[in-house]
Amino acid sequence: MARPYGTDMQNDQNPLTSRARRSKRSHVQPFYAMEVLSAAGELERAGRHIVHMEIGEPGAQTPLSIRQAAARALESERMAYTPALGRPSLREKIARHYRDVYGVTVPASRIAVTTGSSGGFLLAFLALFDAGARVAVASPGYPAYRTILESLGIEVVPIETSAASRFVVDADMIEAEHARQPLDGVLLMSPSNPTGTMMTPDTLAGICRTCDRLGIAFVSDEIYHGLTYDQPARTATEWSDRAVVVNSFSKYFCMTGWRIGWLVLPEELVRPVELLAQSLAISVPTLSQIAAEAAFDAREELEVLKAGYARNRALLVEELPRLGLGHFHPVDGAFYVYGDIGHLTNDSMDFCKRLLVEGGVATTPGVDFDREQGHRAFRICFAGSEADVREGLGRIKDWMRK
Repeated sequence: MARPYGTDMQNDQNPLTSRARRSKRSHVQPFYAMEVLSAAGELERAGRHIVHMEIGEPGAQTPLSIRQAAARALESERMAYTPALGRPSLREKIARHYRDVYGVTVPASRIAVTTGSSGGFLLAFLALFDAGARVAVASPGYPAYRTILESLGIEVVPIETSAASRFVVDADMIEAEHARQPLDGVLLMSPSNPTGTMMTPDTLAGICRTCDRLGIAFVSDEIYHGLTYDQPARTATEWSDRAVVVNSFSKYFCMTGWRIGWLVLPEELVRPVELLAQSLAISVPTLSQIAAEAAFDAREELEVLKAGYARNRALLVEELPRLGLGHFHPVDGAFYVYGDIGHLTNDSMDFCKRLLVEGGVATTPGVDFDREQGHRAFRICFAGSEADVREGLGRIKDWMRK
């Protein structure tokens, strides 16, 4: 590989000594899942066959009905700018989704369509927090949270999870952290990436009420809603109209590359987000918005894909312990297993690199998700086909026997 992941990509050019001007805020840690994808691609271009279990995206094609809706629009509609908050028809469909799925009334006026959840985070953070604000996140957690927050000059406060809280952050943990030093915000995901763990309704309700009482902004990342296996997910909007909810068409709706998501906002944040969106993106791609409207009518095909994830989940939960990889977080939802490999190594980066190069399986090192304890963990994504998951398990077994 021309540049093996695990090297600090940012050390190539020190922002303080480089002749090319560069901001300090751009000196961020790599997103190692993407580094693994790049390294795997180099091996594939050299003729290797790699089983991809590193990137958190569905392996299947976007449902046919969604693609057909987009194709018809390309033939008949002008792909012009839309309002900054999104097409009114799409905002109405998202509002209807909350009524149908959660039994919650959310007016379309409080919904903003965004360029994926990533664009939603950027808009939400800019609207909520000034530089120097303190925002708590779960550890382990999604790595881009830290990167986006830190690049905006916001202090990230990691809250370590443990078996005692079933590997989720709860209201007592937030209140304790706030008592040590006041928090401006809390950002949590359920079901979680990388762990797949999910808050109980009581835990989520407690967090909403605690944040509202303490004046802490709560951002609820609900991108993996729809992908739960034993009980349905609940939304923060059930308990708080002050919470900011982030969601996306990427995961359940199988539309990662379309880059479209949404925010549910408190009334007082709608106009600030609209003004920011006008300048930062003007609008979300029109074609993606049209396709997203059709996504709500593709449930039958989407549930078939979800059933495939459930089979893959069951396979991994059964087979990983037989490979000596049986220490993992509860896989309540999403499509990940986050496993403890501390009995095998204290260097998850090296472990995943060797598994890729020697075993032909791409996985993500835990240091992507937890800077303190991630050296003893790795993440497997099971969003691919059952055949790929079985092939990956076989290769891991063969590699570990060497």
